[in-house]
Amino acid sequence: MRVLVLGGGGQVGRALDARAGAMGHDVYAFPRDGLDATDEAMLRAALETTGAQALVNAAAYTAVDRAESEPEAAHALNADAPGMHARVAADLGLAYLHVSTDYVFAGDGRVPHKESDPCAPRSVYGSTKRAGEVAAWRAGGRVAILRTSWVFAPWGNNFVRTMLRLAAARPELRVVDDQRGGPTSALDVADAIFRMLPKLADPAEAEATGLFHFQGRPAVTWAAFADAILDEGAKHGHPRPPVVRIATVDYPTPAVRPANSVLDCARYARVFDAAPPDWRLALPGAVAGLLGESKA
Repeated sequence: MRVLVLGGGGQVGRALDARAGAMGHDVYAFPRDGLDATDEAMLRAALETTGAQALVNAAAYTAVDRAESEPEAAHALNADAPGMHARVAADLGLAYLHVSTDYVFAGDGRVPHKESDPCAPRSVYGSTKRAGEVAAWRAGGRVAILRTSWVFAPWGNNFVRTMLRLAAARPELRVVDDQRGGPTSALDVADAIFRMLPKLADPAEAEATGLFHFQGRPAVTWAAFADAILDEGAKHGHPRPPVVRIATVDYPTPAVRPANSVLDCARYARVFDAAPPDWRLALPGAVAGLLGESKA
């Protein structure tokens, strides 16, 4: 299947490019400077040139805290663009998959969030991502929205990279221990998307459209995830300072983070016959890749 990817320079976009061959797809991944995801004329031209059969939007304004002071920029990419993408895809008879986030939820309670749960985002990032979901769905056509969270990879800016960098510079790391979620490998997200696309493109597969959750297991706190990262780094001789567990109130940020980012992935598992991945299996590769990149 020929797939055009917006946001090709990000974690998920690079993972889609890396995993395409193994999953039997041809990917045309466009980074931000190669195709403006908010430009309809450029998108139509790229779809025509590549002969793409599906469109995946992995582009987003992801600077969560900066979005609080730059709401217009976040809205343009996160809220407005997905509706345009879905409309263009529908016009051309293409499947459209939009990558979204756990931030669309308030994050209350301890129960994993289902797709049917009410959305109540508490940040500009979350509210613009939710607006993008709604706009994409209302555009019609064969649309799927894949929510994921706590994404990491052997490249890009992510929590794994941050912990490794801080571990080399500080005698201890103070990490929030009252926010809980599922770390998710970008490579696993890419595999999930490639499993979805053939069914999404098939009009006979009625259940392949709509909202889906996909997230790594088991659920942990940020502090527990940090411990796992540093343990893995220590296997490579990287510094391993202790992790001091703190509360969210002790680490104030401009944007409010969900306390509960755990997603119920049962619908994805049923429709696409694939269980949520164990993030611990992907962590060694991410740590090795990021440490190797830092030494290059």
